[in-house]
Amino acid sequence: MYILGTAGHVDHGKSSLIAALTGTHPDRLKEEKTREMTIELGFASMILPIGEEIGIIDVPGHRDFIANMLAGIGGIDAVLLVVAADEGVSAQTREHLAIVDLLDIRRGVIVLTKSDLVQDPEWLELVSMDIRELVQSTSLKDAPIVAVSSRNGSGILELLEQIQKTLQGIPSRKDLGKPRLPVDRVFTLTGFGTVVTGTLLDGSFKIGDEVVCLPGGKTGRIRGLQNHHHKLQKIEPGFRAAVNIVNLNYQDIARGDVIAHPGDYKPTTLLDAHFRLLNDSPYPLKHNLEVKLFLAASETTTRVRLLGSQVLKPGEDAFVQLRTDHPVVASKGDRFILRLPSPSETLGGGVILDPDPTQTYKRFHEDNLERLDKMFSGNESELVSQLLENLKATNLATLAQKSALPLTEISQMITSMLENKQVYSLGKYKEINKQTLIHPAYWQSLNQKGLESLATFHLNYPYKAGMPREEFRSELGLSQVLFDQVVDKMVENHLVVQKGSLVWASGHHVVLSPEDEALVAPLLADFQANPFSPPDINQLEARISADLIEGLLSSQKLVAVSDQVVFTPEALTQMRQWVQETILTSGELSLAQFRDHFKTSRKYAAAVLEYFDSTGFTFRKGDVRGLR
Repeated sequence: MYILGTAGHVDHGKSSLIAALTGTHPDRLKEEKTREMTIELGFASMILPIGEEIGIIDVPGHRDFIANMLAGIGGIDAVLLVVAADEGVSAQTREHLAIVDLLDIRRGVIVLTKSDLVQDPEWLELVSMDIRELVQSTSLKDAPIVAVSSRNGSGILELLEQIQKTLQGIPSRKDLGKPRLPVDRVFTLTGFGTVVTGTLLDGSFKIGDEVVCLPGGKTGRIRGLQNHHHKLQKIEPGFRAAVNIVNLNYQDIARGDVIAHPGDYKPTTLLDAHFRLLNDSPYPLKHNLEVKLFLAASETTTRVRLLGSQVLKPGEDAFVQLRTDHPVVASKGDRFILRLPSPSETLGGGVILDPDPTQTYKRFHEDNLERLDKMFSGNESELVSQLLENLKATNLATLAQKSALPLTEISQMITSMLENKQVYSLGKYKEINKQTLIHPAYWQSLNQKGLESLATFHLNYPYKAGMPREEFRSELGLSQVLFDQVVDKMVENHLVVQKGSLVWASGHHVVLSPEDEALVAPLLADFQANPFSPPDINQLEARISADLIEGLLSSQKLVAVSDQVVFTPEALTQMRQWVQETILTSGELSLAQFRDHFKTSRKYAAAVLEYFDSTGFTFRKGDVRGLR
């Protein structure tokens, strides 16, 4: 369903026009009817000549209620810019048009209302020329102008035809699988409970869905859905929606909150954006200026961090970071408006580039400015590449969220990029949606940093077999999950070896110096003389240093079967062969048999057999062993 919005000066006939088009007067509050002006948002629907139903949002025209106007106009597909024929262009006409232009609403019809009050055709022509000049440099420069009278109905049929023509060809709202409903109204109904309304974006809701109210975080469940009094089981993106939610109180929700599926969106207080200051702005934009941010249906006080410029003059544009006083929910591509709180003036607006940047930037950092420029002007593939470069390591869901692209489209892009080695995947899963995606430059930097760290470690500790994994993780500065995936990939690529809690560079071997070889020669001779009852660790420590003991173990000259007992590899191989032959012949082996055969002590026999058990060679059943 297409959504049509109104814009224009107070008392220029917007609500009366909608009543003439739809038969429904959108003013719904007693105060509105008393004052004969729209204060809050009004909603109605109508049927086009081709039989298609569309929704209409009537917004306030009075400058005191511009905030309410902004809450409704952000989710529309086209606009009716209403100008009273007897008055012509007025103050809020200009401000509303500027807002329409800043929100990049490119479809619309300019409606000259109250044409029955104008008897002079030349006056109508002058007003039309004035309007045409006004819109010439805006998004409505090609909008047709239709003169109507809501009182006698003249021009209404022509207006319906123009509305129908204007809406033709507008693509349907994308279903990104991540629905969000910016709340522009919340109320309670007896027997139903809490009801919220808004224009649904980026996905679908269905009855029974669990939802969360952001930024507060309280959850509820959808009990009912309506679109202009039509009850629905499911509602698609782009539709006006009234959502009945259970387990959420009326007091838990406010205008500007967002209803979404749990986990789909993350409230933020920092936004990257591109901003344009209005040509006729009476004020320049200075760094750190406090303003009001209007985003979807939300309004919050915000500080503007101006990037790449000291000050922004009227008509100029720049990249900015917006630091909000309260968390907001946004998606890439969302349009926003900035206004001065006092005096209340529209400054300009722009588009969100990153709804959750990783950090506050240095204002004149060229790399950041270049990255933001690519995000602003690049195509979709360049955008995804830029996001990967910025995020370094991420996943498909995060890319979809930050790019505002459908998950299926992102998946196809990443598949192609994997084939072309423009991105690498980590993790044990074959499904792309479960993999960690890492940018090639970041992957190379991790490899280089990791190998340099290991080389330094091997140089400083030549007799240690490898670096402890936790120390290696600290050197790389990674989370546990990403570290595990990175090391697994480095092992797969034959860059490193990991065994137990140690990691070392491929090709690294511990080699004793000639001096140390001479020093341990008598000790190793003792091991050869008594291969099955050799010196234990305590005896080794009495004869050589702890570093040298570690060198003997790391170089595989000795093998530790427990924290106290070590053997030569040759002795251990002989014992293993005899154990295997004995069990194959007899079916089992006792500790006493092993001890007596090798004429060793119970301590040594127990240590060897427990070592064989731990390596999966044998298993213990009672007092005997069998082969696995």
